[in-house]
Amino acid sequence: MEYKFGKNKNIFFLGVRDGIPIALGYFAVSFSLGIMATKSGLSPLQALVASFLNNASAGEYAGFSMIAISSSYIEIAVITLIANARYLLMSIALSQRIRKDTPLHHILIIAHLLTDEIFAVSIARPGDVNPYYTFGVIFTASPAWAFGTFFGAVAGNILPIRLVSAFSVALYGMFIAIIIPAAKSDKVILSLVVVSFLLSYIFSFDFFRISEGIKTILLTVVISAFGAIFFPLKNGDSNE
Repeated sequence: MEYKFGKNKNIFFLGVRDGIPIALGYFAVSFSLGIMATKSGLSPLQALVASFLNNASAGEYAGFSMIAISSSYIEIAVITLIANARYLLMSIALSQRIRKDTPLHHILIIAHLLTDEIFAVSIARPGDVNPYYTFGVIFTASPAWAFGTFFGAVAGNILPIRLVSAFSVALYGMFIAIIIPAAKSDKVILSLVVVSFLLSYIFSFDFFRISEGIKTILLTVVISAFGAIFFPLKNGDSNE
């Protein structure tokens, strides 16, 4: 079957429609992320490019945090890779469901712009995934993420410092909203969250004479590896 937009227009616009709620959420979250980018020393244009190239709240948050403490390029690259590692698994899972006649360049575009929400709505489609549906979702959601970061960075440059600080709290609220439901339903996750808080506090003392970037990388890898090895998710388990 020849792969042309005319034959997939309806499914594309269905994706555009389904992407609207995602776009609204992205804009709100990335606005706060843009304020953090400004506090880390980035310009609005740099924040826009960062969000276009790295469509991930956790990855960007980690990257901006590392920039704020003047980490090296290698440290920033490693922590971003770790924070975004889940997208490797999502891409593999989606590749098993995507239409077999999908051109390689379409697959590469989707792999680059894939996010948790875009993956979720795409994989939930019955049967093989039509890439034009995913393109429709991306067409709506991804610009909202990038430009939300841009306008947040602009606001960070013109708004009073107190108001900027208030907006910055929203990003921490987002992460709390992610942690709390999982921690309430799974004691292992709750324990790992508490341990991560304690170790982060302990490693903040000057006694540990390594850079903040290395500390973040070590804690992330060690704690997540410990949880995966000693408390693996068994078949049939669910945190929902």
